[in-house]
Amino acid sequence: MLAAKAGITAIGLLAGTAQPALAQDVPRRVVSMNLCTDQLAMLLADKGQLISVSDLAHDPRSSAMVAEAAAYPVNNGLAEEIYLMQPDLVLAGRYSQLATVDMLRRLGIRVEQFDPATSLDQVTERMTRMGALLGREDIAADQITRFDQRLASFRDGIAPRPRAALYFANGYTSGDQTLAGDILTAAGLINIAAELGLVSGGVIPLETLAMAEPDTVVTGQPYPGASRSEEILSHPVVGALQAGRPSTSMNAQDWLCGTPYVLRAIGQMAELRRDVQADRERQQARK
Repeated sequence: MLAAKAGITAIGLLAGTAQPALAQDVPRRVVSMNLCTDQLAMLLADKGQLISVSDLAHDPRSSAMVAEAAAYPVNNGLAEEIYLMQPDLVLAGRYSQLATVDMLRRLGIRVEQFDPATSLDQVTERMTRMGALLGREDIAADQITRFDQRLASFRDGIAPRPRAALYFANGYTSGDQTLAGDILTAAGLINIAAELGLVSGGVIPLETLAMAEPDTVVTGQPYPGASRSEEILSHPVVGALQAGRPSTSMNAQDWLCGTPYVLRAIGQMAELRRDVQADRERQQARK
């Protein structure tokens, strides 16, 4: 009985040492356990303020900031390891390890969750919120200004707009009400998913893709090793649609998170759009 009481007392004392920071206080020990909050925090945090990022931040297939992430210790999203880092703020995604988020909050640690971005407008919203959480509002405002200016430069004077298909493993695509769809629109491309009624996303059968006759096909980059889900990307139908016309594969790390790195994705798609337009002009000149 005495041992049990001692254990309960110890847990209570430990929990008492990890009270969340007051709202007016700037957090000094910040841990991120989500790929997208990793990148927002690395962009905005003061020197020494961010003390750990998720393991995905070091994955070149997923993270747009692999080089920057090398400067930070990694966490695997476990409550025990994060608690021992003694953070006064933990950053998580809406769907991050929910058991970890719940446990950290029960121990008195402040956890702020971010929803996945589904539009380019939400990039600035996420940056504004992160800047406020880290006490770095001025830095966030400066980056938002530069982001908005660069984004506006992509959107100016685009006509005509070629039709593009996003085509991933298992024939999945993203609709206009997604971050990927918004990237296409900003680059001056029409997303055929919307024409097919796939507003948020869904599967495009090969027959439907062929009949839609997009001007260009943007595929996902295959992961190392064999995957049956990715075999569809090398199907003759996809090959025929790509043959003799501009096409490309997307760099997933620039498309996954609502950060300024989406500008690289927009730039890649804008270049593809120009290539498609130039190809059209060449074909018309031959007639």
